[in-house]
Amino acid sequence: MVRTKRWKITTALAATALLAAACGGAGEEGGSGGGQAGEPGTTAGFDGTTIKLGVLSPLSGPIAVIGQPLTAGNKVWFDHLNSQGGVAGKYKVELVQEDTLYKPDVTVQQYNKTKGDVVAFTQILGTAPTLAVLPLLESDKMIAAPASLDAIWVREDNLLPIGAPYQIQSINAMEHYLNEGGGSPDSKICTMVQDDVYGEAGQQGIEFAAQEYGFTVANTQRFKVGTENYAGQIGALAGAGCEMVFLTATPTDAGKIWGTAAQAQFAPRWYGQSPSFVGALAKSAVAPYMQQYVTIVAEGTEWGDESVPGMKDMIDRVEQYAPEQQPDYYFAFGYNQARAMTALLEKAVERGDLSRDGLLQASQELGTVSFDGLTGDYEYGPADTRNPPRSTTLYSVDPGKPFGLATLKYDFSSEAAGKFEFKKSDT
Repeated sequence: MVRTKRWKITTALAATALLAAACGGAGEEGGSGGGQAGEPGTTAGFDGTTIKLGVLSPLSGPIAVIGQPLTAGNKVWFDHLNSQGGVAGKYKVELVQEDTLYKPDVTVQQYNKTKGDVVAFTQILGTAPTLAVLPLLESDKMIAAPASLDAIWVREDNLLPIGAPYQIQSINAMEHYLNEGGGSPDSKICTMVQDDVYGEAGQQGIEFAAQEYGFTVANTQRFKVGTENYAGQIGALAGAGCEMVFLTATPTDAGKIWGTAAQAQFAPRWYGQSPSFVGALAKSAVAPYMQQYVTIVAEGTEWGDESVPGMKDMIDRVEQYAPEQQPDYYFAFGYNQARAMTALLEKAVERGDLSRDGLLQASQELGTVSFDGLTGDYEYGPADTRNPPRSTTLYSVDPGKPFGLATLKYDFSSEAAGKFEFKKSDT
């Protein structure tokens, strides 16, 4: 995977501290570490009874439409787990939540405010915010679960990602468009991406697919988060004769982009990366346009599909612990994040060490974690050998469905996605 200058500048800030794989004793934060065969000792975020986990998410502002359901998903899983006694059946989990506003600098501030009070972070939302705190995670020997699907997380020791990366989403989208969506390598294939590291992830997947499938990206339009007028970008795509556009955006911008396209009578086949959609769009004025021209590229299955084993369990727990929760695939993502973190915590308890060093070592020993079809199974272990899912689910927009999405093609993986290599970010 070719690295861009933007990646190099950002990741050059990373600390060079190596992973400390201590099997016992306390980490640098103090406290009394447990032994391999004993109970874990107290440490930062663990008082011997309760495990505290951090949540850094936009709980207000335009991206709260993602952050709030993600955090609710974290909470419902841990409410269920606590009803069963907690981690390993005996340690309850408490979430420490802070609002990041989806801003990297605010995320860093909230991380520094919270880090001394938690064992790990079960959610940090956003690609740029996660990159901003990654050097601190490394120097602090802290583990965090990114609410972001960038491929660069796979090889990071201090991160616990879930799901198929954005690059895999866009590769699989191209497989579908070329073989089942009416496209060909000669089609005018274009992209419209958020002008930051999140947008770059989708673009990288499209460029990899272009090499594999022999097409050329005819036009790329970039935009800043919160842009008010998209007429220029839509006009450029229309002028280039784009027949297909892959969109990397968040929901507020995506709604304005599709609304502008509808007004301009620009009607290519759109494929939207998973964070471009939110259920409210299926009930908005742009819904008819989306029904006709937009495919959403994500994972899992539509809300309420009990043919997928994990869905029935999740809905039962929603009814018990958050009956007011509306159908939402960001909720499912947060729920699955919490499941992965639970697997890590239980491995650390098994080893008798919940310190930062203990969790890092436990992550090296963590095997495959299954999510019962809500997202692909993830092969953990040492970061340099991890193998994330390569599968994607495509959805059509359907206002009659919960969350406004109907499954078009469930959990498929292209040959090209299987070839994509995950590399550690440059330092």
